[in-house]
Amino acid sequence: MSDFEMARIPAGSVTLHDARRKLQRTVSLEPFEIGAYPVTEEQLADVLGIPVRHPSRPAVDLSWLRAVHFCNAASEWEGFDPVYLFDGEDVSWDATADGYRLPTEAEWEFACRAGSVGPHYAPLADAAWTSADGVSAPQNVGGKIPNLNGLFDTLGNVWEWCWDLLDPARYGDYRVFRGGGFADDAWSVRASVRRGGAPRMHHDDVGLRLARGGFPTADEAQGWSARLDRERAAFDGPLPSGWTPLRR
Repeated sequence: MSDFEMARIPAGSVTLHDARRKLQRTVSLEPFEIGAYPVTEEQLADVLGIPVRHPSRPAVDLSWLRAVHFCNAASEWEGFDPVYLFDGEDVSWDATADGYRLPTEAEWEFACRAGSVGPHYAPLADAAWTSADGVSAPQNVGGKIPNLNGLFDTLGNVWEWCWDLLDPARYGDYRVFRGGGFADDAWSVRASVRRGGAPRMHHDDVGLRLARGGFPTADEAQGWSARLDRERAAFDGPLPSGWTPLRR
């Protein structure tokens, strides 16, 4: 099996922004691990026993649901405790488990920034595959320069699923993806940009990056909590200009 190369990220803090409610919050993070690269087609094929066409490209066309199932499969393969519990398509995170999982938004942004405060950790042409490169598909991982955490392709190439809900008051169960893709322009390929989709949604520029780290509380960790999700779902304030409402 292709090993997952993980980077150890130290404790720290990151400020997250909520555009709709015009709020920001600073999240304190415990140390955690995150993949040095997005999960590749070869790694997905090794774990799931499926064919592979482009071994070194990021795995894409993965729904959020398939991504969390893959995390559990990778955990079981390597002898870790699975993180996710399933009741049909309802998924809960046992934050005390030590297996592979999706990063929280706070973890993802903190790891991507690697101490930088601007939109990119390096000049975008050096750090990310974007529309400026004129490519028509994801590129092999590791082709651009890494950030100071040793992470490749956090910006550009493919978007990456996170655990968090996008905006439950307006988008229901939509989950966040971060980082921008190979067809996106510079406005989208920034450390702070957040988009999302339904758990069954899949696109040719959305993949995943693994994280690891267990925490003492089962329903609150690394900027996420079940309580906060419930509070956000109950919010019924105005939408900002240009915000697209959820179609049910």
